[in-house]
Amino acid sequence: MGDIVVENITEVSDLQLDVLREIGNIGSGHAATALAKLLNQKVDIKIPKAELCAFRDLPEVVGGAENIVVGILLTLSQDINGMMMFIMERKPAINLVKKLMWTEIDENAELTEMQLSALQEIGNIITGAYLSSLSDLTHLTIQASVPYIAIDMAGAILSVPAIEFGKLGDNALLIEAEFSDGNDEDDINGYFLLIPTIESYNAIMTSLGL
Repeated sequence: MGDIVVENITEVSDLQLDVLREIGNIGSGHAATALAKLLNQKVDIKIPKAELCAFRDLPEVVGGAENIVVGILLTLSQDINGMMMFIMERKPAINLVKKLMWTEIDENAELTEMQLSALQEIGNIITGAYLSSLSDLTHLTIQASVPYIAIDMAGAILSVPAIEFGKLGDNALLIEAEFSDGNDEDDINGYFLLIPTIESYNAIMTSLGL
């Protein structure tokens, strides 16, 4: 089964998409565990949704092109090249920082440098846990860059991967994960956006016997 090679992310088969969904489940579970350790409290995760999503539709998925979101972006190298982004809306992002720093934050105010740094570290740990599980599953080495954080309109943030990787195909793998600490008001909807190069995508599938 290792002969299936795609030349464009739009060519992914149903079987391969099922495998990607399972990777999303495992990766999100690892991310929830890492978040629980960071916050020193129980964090559950609802069954993640994974789908191939057209770049043009991504802003609507995260609340619309003008919705303010936090984007944490990493570039990937070594056995898997490409980009990964973790996206969440501004309010749950601020709630995370409040939990981590044990402090109140004015939701309408600009985040301080220290608060941004804390948010960046949260994103780094969540994405790192996800990538670690992907590496364990595939036995491939993944080197992630220092995370870059931006708070902006969803359309602006998502234009970066669309411009950078749109030439490889119209779609990206979008994994929606909802983290919960038991308080409905504090539920965190996060989105993992994984965009490997075509060569890296095929390497992932080959390593899994597909």
